[in-house]
Amino acid sequence: MRGYGVFVFLILSAVAGCGGVHNTPQNVPLTGAELREIDPNAGGRIIDDDLLIALSFSGGGMRAAAFSYGALQAFDETPVPARIGGGALIDRIDFVSAVSGGSIPAAYFGLKKRAMLADFRENFLLQNPEEALSTQISLANLGRGLSGGVNEDKRLSGWLNDHLFNGATFRALRAGRPRVWINASDIYNRTPFVFGQTAFNALCSDLGSYPVADAVAASSAVPVAFAPIVIESYGDKCTTPLPEKVERAIRDPNANPMLRSFAQAITRYRDGSMKYVKLFDGGLVDNYGLSGFTIARLAADRPYEPMRPEQAVKIRRALFLLVDAGRGPSNSKWISQLEGPAGAELVAAASDTAIDASVRASYTAFQQVINDWQRQLIGWRCSLPPAERKRLGAKPGWNCRDLKFFIGRVDFGQFSGERAAALNAVPTRFRLPPEQIDLLTAAGKEGVRISPAYRGFVSSL
Repeated sequence: MRGYGVFVFLILSAVAGCGGVHNTPQNVPLTGAELREIDPNAGGRIIDDDLLIALSFSGGGMRAAAFSYGALQAFDETPVPARIGGGALIDRIDFVSAVSGGSIPAAYFGLKKRAMLADFRENFLLQNPEEALSTQISLANLGRGLSGGVNEDKRLSGWLNDHLFNGATFRALRAGRPRVWINASDIYNRTPFVFGQTAFNALCSDLGSYPVADAVAASSAVPVAFAPIVIESYGDKCTTPLPEKVERAIRDPNANPMLRSFAQAITRYRDGSMKYVKLFDGGLVDNYGLSGFTIARLAADRPYEPMRPEQAVKIRRALFLLVDAGRGPSNSKWISQLEGPAGAELVAAASDTAIDASVRASYTAFQQVINDWQRQLIGWRCSLPPAERKRLGAKPGWNCRDLKFFIGRVDFGQFSGERAAALNAVPTRFRLPPEQIDLLTAAGKEGVRISPAYRGFVSSL
């Protein structure tokens, strides 16, 4: 998300809001006389173990993709104790929520599972997605940028399909473990757009047939450099009411602001006041990619959601790990002199300040949501009648309070000296030299291994 380069920042300072460049909507309406609310947990098998692992991949272009790839390697190299089935920890990952550059490895992992480790470096990290994009500074591109976006016509999504996704849709992405949320930004409602059943039900649109590459492109669409990805609403074709949790958030003036904004957006998708939803880079509202899980919890009707009750009864240990490829402050000359910042540096500094402030707040809010969830889960488990506990799979000697959550963050701040400087110097773009790819991958792997939350979780097994 951050570090678009001088070209994008100069254009952003001149944009007056005119439109003209666009992408044609790829979503289709649901068929049938009415829309039924689909179980948000449908499509995934019941997980028969006592672990829960949820990852979040931040934005940051190729830098974020390589750092997240290294994090997955660490999970692959961590064995699971034989008493709970053995194997590698990567096979126990339940949820991945991702944004922008992090959405690419997240989606690929969701589709290929552990097998993605074998070819992601060759198929993506060492490739040049920018070859499909217009990145030159020219009067023609300036005009296109001012008209809505330099790159349109499915350039990025087309490249991603050719090299990674091969036409895969959300029907394949939602099959089995892990469950993946891809996050974009709805720029009218100024809220996250999570590619999931709740939003598509409100749009009266078929999520299963939507191309994964288009969702990833929406999550990565930097304003002006890209035209927005457009989703069409067919809400007027649906007669069933929105879920009660959406209606409840609208009615409650004290509802969580993130949930209330999301509910208002969902209502607009359905009531016809929005014909087209314009989506840009998810980092505009959440560069940590935490929105998918945070909204899922805030909107949950039951203490165990988004898990199934069978897993919520069995679970003993949970890990929530943010993999953050965001950079620290750059070595700018203007901090040592009276003048500056100015021009592109001024826009970049203001943008980074806004992003960093918002993501720190989102992480703090996420920690609170997860801590509250742990208390709610324990309360729900301990209130279950004996017969219901047995039906859900609780074994003899089961302890309803034996539940511990580990929450942590993996980032460049874990490193120091020349290594930290080298990591922070990596630009945000979709093409990096192999030595920087390897630097980021190794850092992602080591960052997970030395994370106190990860080490505590593994030790507790």
